[in-house]
Parts: sequence; structure tokens; C-alpha cells
Amino acid sequence: MLFNTFVHIPGVGAKTEEQIWQAGIHSWDQWKQPFPASLSRAKTNLISLYLEKFSCSKDTSARFYADLLQPRYHWRLFPHFREKTAYLDIETNGMAHGECEITTIALYDGNKISTYVQGRNLEDFLDDISKFEVIVTYNGKSFDVPIIEEKLHTRLKQVHLDLRHTLAALGYKGGLKGCEKKLGIDRMELDGVDGYAAVLLWQEFERSGNEKFLTTLLSYNIADAVNLEQLLVHAYNLNIAATPFHVSNFIAQPKAPQSLFQADREIIDKLRFK
Repeated sequence: MLFNTFVHIPGVGAKTEEQIWQAGIHSWDQWKQPFPASLSRAKTNLISLYLEKFSCSKDTSARFYADLLQPRYHWRLFPHFREKTAYLDIETNGMAHGECEITTIALYDGNKISTYVQGRNLEDFLDDISKFEVIVTYNGKSFDVPIIEEKLHTRLKQVHLDLRHTLAALGYKGGLKGCEKKLGIDRMELDGVDGYAAVLLWQEFERSGNEKFLTTLLSYNIADAVNLEQLLVHAYNLNIAATPFHVSNFIAQPKAPQSLFQADREIIDKLRFK
């Protein structure tokens, strides 16, 4: 979709981009005469100038293209930088800002799942996340990323796709779990477990030292991160559905990986009745 995009060019909005597509010019390499009759010579010259500039650029990073696009179009980067994309989610102790602590982090790159636990390996997250150009979260711009940056004394400079905003623009609201249900993503034994339950799991783990509470928490945390890939694919396909090139750009739904940890059913059943 990135190379089908024209709205990154100054003076080209969604309406002009659609006129370009309707004229049969679906990608940068198809930009040639005859140009759309609705466009002035000045505008076609401007588009030609910028496309030549982009084709000669040595910078092919996600950040380069993201800086050209309005944030609402950042989802278009996905297929081009999929191998450099990480899905992440954090859990906390549930305390207010000043006393908030990260308890666990789940990181998924489309193949490998990594987890980080307070008091064990939380700082390893910084080295691992540095390998990626794009991060994907749900409500991470308001929650996950600011907390990570504050508590781990860092700054995440990756392009950030927050699916809360991407999905809301498509009419899907109601939090991460609500969006999953609307799009047919089944959490199975973790259905009904939420952020409050995650806080309780950490508290019980700290109190008892029972690893079953931690593994159940990590199982939940991993589900939050892994399901982001499916949500992003849904959002991408819905966004391109009305374009004249949607068939060739359609992305198949990924298979969910096997979780590293098994949630304890007895613990989950108890949580549901709290």
C-alpha cells in the first residue's frame, strides 16, 4: 500500500489521491502520461518532482516514510515493514502514576514471543525493542509507551501504530477485548480475564511465590500482544477494501503462535468469581 500512496506529497489529499487511482494510476511506477484530467499541470509537475525525489532517496526507513504521512495513514507502512514490526503490551501493579510499576512486558515479532518480568529480566526489553522500526500497541500512546519510557528511563523512537485510533476510525471501539470480539478473535480460556485480573495475579504471585500465578499472568499478557497482529491485519484489509487494487494487496490472517506459558484454569475460574 505504501507505493500506492500519494497523500504524502504536499498538496495531495484523499480526494486527489482517489482521482489518481480512478485514472488507472495505482502506484508510483505507473505515474506517467496521460495524467488525470482533473489535475492541473502545476499539480502533476509537483507530484512528478516528489516521486522522483523519493525514488532517489537512500533513506528507506519506516521513520522516513512515517514523517511524510499523517499519523492516520501510518497503517499503510505495515506490509513493507512487517519484518521490522513488534507488537507489545505491558502489565502494571495497577497503582496511580507516581507508584505505578511495570510487572511484565510481552513482545511479539510475528514469529517469536519474548517476555520480561520485574525483578528478573525487565531491562532486557530495551536491547530487544531496539531491533525494530515499528511498534504496535492498543492504547499504547496513552498508556504502555509513556510508562515504559518513564520506568525504564528510555525513549522509544520507533514509528508507533496505536490500533485504538486505527480501529476507532473504522468504527471498532470498546477496548482491546471488545474489538477482538467484534472481529471474531477468540481468547478461549482467557476470555473474561482483564487488566484488573492481571493486577490480582501479580499480587498473588508476590504474596505466595507460586509460579502458576506468574505463568497465568504471562499467558494473558502474551495474548494481548499476539492478538495485535490479527487486529492490524483486519484493520489493513478493511482500509484497502474500497481501493481498486485491494485484491493484490490483501493480507491473509496470520496463525496465532503457541504461547510460551499455559494459564492455570483453576486460577482463572477463581478470578472470574472475584
